[in-house]
Amino acid sequence: MTPVLRFVVGICEAVSAGIGRTVAWFALVMVLMQFTIVMMRYVFGIGFIFMQESLSYLHGFMYLLGAAYTLMVNGHVRVDIFYREASGRTKAWVDLCGTLLLLFPVCILVIWASWAQVIGSWDKLEGSTETSGIQAVFLLRTIIPLFAALMIVQGLAVIARSLLALAGFEDEGHGIAQEKAARAQAEAEP
Repeated sequence: MTPVLRFVVGICEAVSAGIGRTVAWFALVMVLMQFTIVMMRYVFGIGFIFMQESLSYLHGFMYLLGAAYTLMVNGHVRVDIFYREASGRTKAWVDLCGTLLLLFPVCILVIWASWAQVIGSWDKLEGSTETSGIQAVFLLRTIIPLFAALMIVQGLAVIARSLLALAGFEDEGHGIAQEKAARAQAEAEP
């Protein structure tokens, strides 16, 4: 059972890490694009709706697709008055119950609630209401259920890690150890 759980953690976290590191670059692209938009508008007096809308697209992609990576490195906001001081076993129980009772139901609800709009948007290849805007609103809508699916994938890793911790195979720093490892790896990359 332990090798299976470790395999699940490895696969799920590889997906989250790969997507998270990729969309992290969107922040740099957004800054450069915003600088270009401001320079073009206020120095040269020209503007493109396409460029302005692309900032919204990048912002949505970055935050929604990066949410699973944030969960992987324990970066989501939580009230950790008690969690911070809790033992590894208690943290594992909180993570397990929180994932099963809160994360999964909310993600399933997000997929269910957004699915009809995504399908409808793809059917008519929904585009921007602006003439020169980005004609790919259907892609932006697709990110919503994809976000929820990626959170479920990372939730499986949280469950597997919690079960390993409860079985005594993980150290006391259950959540902290993975956060430090991910941050150290991120700092080591160029």
